Parts: sequence; structure tokens; C-alpha cells
Amino acid sequence: MENKDVKAESIKLLIIDDEVGFVNIMTKRLRKRNMDVTPANSGTEAMQLIRKHDFDVAVLDLKMVDMDGIEVLKIFKKAYPEMEVIMLTGHGSEQAAREGIELGAFDYLSKPCELEELIVKIKEAYKKKKGN
Repeated sequence: MENKDVKAESIKLLIIDDEVGFVNIMTKRLRKRNMDVTPANSGTEAMQLIRKHDFDVAVLDLKMVDMDGIEVLKIFKKAYPEMEVIMLTGHGSEQAAREGIELGAFDYLSKPCELEELIVKIKEAYKKKKGN
């Protein structure tokens, strides 16, 4: 019987959050699940990385010091419309998350989120990107 589940190692993931500790922990945990994870600690850093690499999915915090997550999302969706974006919200920013969905984000999760829940969303976003 063929397994139609997404293989984690095939997903190129960019995780963007200005909370360095959170990014480090999530990067380690997702890499242990064999995902190809690239961390970024700012919107500016993410912009530089996205010019050099093709990512399937980005996990993007909406509240960052250097750039608002919605602004980063707008740039991503304009320049790289095929990349799916999952937003992370905290501190009561659900309205911004709804705005992000309207702008083309795949979905959003509230922080702190469970690792398993995030992995499910990443795989769903990857399947959508690949047209499955």
C-alpha cells in the first residue's frame, strides 16, 4: 500500500521570528523530524535568505521588531507567490492573522503552539504548494 504522507525531509522550511530562543528550539526540533530548516531572526534576514534559496513553506511571526510580519508576508506573496506562509500570532494579534489570510497566507497558529500541530500545518501547506 502506497503511503501518501508527505516526507518531512522533502520540505524546505524557512522559520522567521525575532525570538532567538524560540527559533533555535523550533529549528532543532524540526530538524530532528528531518525537515530542511533555515532559521531567520528578522524580516530583513528572511528577505536576504529568500533571494538565495527556494523555500516551500515559511513559518512567519507577525510581531517582530525590525519588520511587521504582514509587511513581510506582502513581500513574500508578491515576489514568491508559490511559497506557502504559515503565520504565528501571539499577544492578541488574531485580527492581523485574519488580514494575513486575506493577503494569501496559508493559515495561522497561536503562540505558543504544539510542535505536532505545527508539523501538521507545514505538511498541509507543502501539499497545497505541490498541488496535492
